[in-house]
Formats: sequence, structure tokens, C-alpha cells
Amino acid sequence: MKAPRAVAFDLDGTLIDSRLDIVAACNHTLARAGRAPLSAEIVSTFVGDGVRALVARAFGVPETDAPDPQLDAWCEAFIAYGAAHPATHTTWMPGALQALDALAGLPLAVVTNKARVVALAVLDALGGRSRFGFVYAGGDGLLKPRPDPVVAVARAFEVDVERVWVVGDAEQDILAARAAGATAVAVRGGFHDDARLQAASPEVILSSLLELPALVQRAAS
Repeated sequence: MKAPRAVAFDLDGTLIDSRLDIVAACNHTLARAGRAPLSAEIVSTFVGDGVRALVARAFGVPETDAPDPQLDAWCEAFIAYGAAHPATHTTWMPGALQALDALAGLPLAVVTNKARVVALAVLDALGGRSRFGFVYAGGDGLLKPRPDPVVAVARAFEVDVERVWVVGDAEQDILAARAAGATAVAVRGGFHDDARLQAASPEVILSSLLELPALVQRAAS
């Protein structure tokens, strides 16, 4: 593994434990439509492919990027609630702040499929936005697992994409990194299980973000 010249972190399940706030936004949206709430376990399985996919799954309707007034309205309600309640329950994941502190000498980015307004609101609420020189989020273009977000990080920091490390808890992160030609680093303990992470073939799987600085140091030496 080549030493990174930039590190791009996924947000939900990687840097932050936002599960309960995502569930709250989902169930708020369902309630507005007269639907019954869903459990945290079920909603967590919907996370990873952006707001539109999550909301479509929650309502049991087809996932489509085509204009759909009803789905559009549900997505707007979900985003509005998330932006108004960005971190009621959300906290940093174990080891996240320590890893960010240790890697502060590198250009750091957030690459998330979360809606941009919500992602920025969460980072502001946690006092973390200033740690990142670039944020790519839902609404900025094609989402993970497409390579576009990772390529955007390389362009923003003016580094070769193969020297970008993508750190995430989901197969979308790993597949986006691989498609871009970047280094894929998986982290256990997020929203997705080991089987899916392993199937995506990351270069390495970490048990915690606490292990990331040492991995970077080994690659640099």
C-alpha cells in the first residue's frame, strides 16, 4: 500500500454513529404520511445509498431517479427533519477523533451519500467541519459506489487518485475506491457486516479507526 497523500472518510457508521437520528428522520417522515414507524434494525439496513434510496425502501416503493412528486416530497421532509435535528443522538465513532487528530497533517475529506445540508449540519453540530478541507455529499454529483466522489477528492487536493485512501464501513465506500483506483480501507463496527465488507475486497479491514494512524505510518515507512 502506498502512503496516502489525502484521506477521504465516509461519514455515517465510519466517523459518526448517526443511527438513531437517521431512524428519527425516517419515522418522522413515515408518520407525516400516516405510516407506521420502523425499527432501528430495519432502517439501518436502508442506509448507504443516499436519501432517495433510503426513503424509497422505507415506504416500500421502487427506487428511481426519475421525477416522482410523492417520493420527492417524502425526501424533502426527511432532509428537512435531518437538517433541523442533525445531532440529537449522533456522536463520534470510537477512535474517530483520535484518528483525525493523528492524521491532521494530511488533507482530509468527507465523502458521504448523506444529503449535503444534513452532512454539514451534523459536522457543525459536532464541531468537526474545520477538520476537513473538502466535503462531497448527496446533491454534489454521482454517489458511491461510483468513483466520482473519490476522483473529486483527488482533484480538490491536487493529488493522484491512487494516493487517496478511502476509509469506510460499507461496500459502497470500498467499491467507489476500487473503481477510482484509490486505496480502500474498511472499518468494522459501522452499519454494515463483515461479509459485505470482505466481498467488496478492500486492501485492509480495521477493527477500529484507532488502528488507522499506525497503518498510515507503516505505509509511509
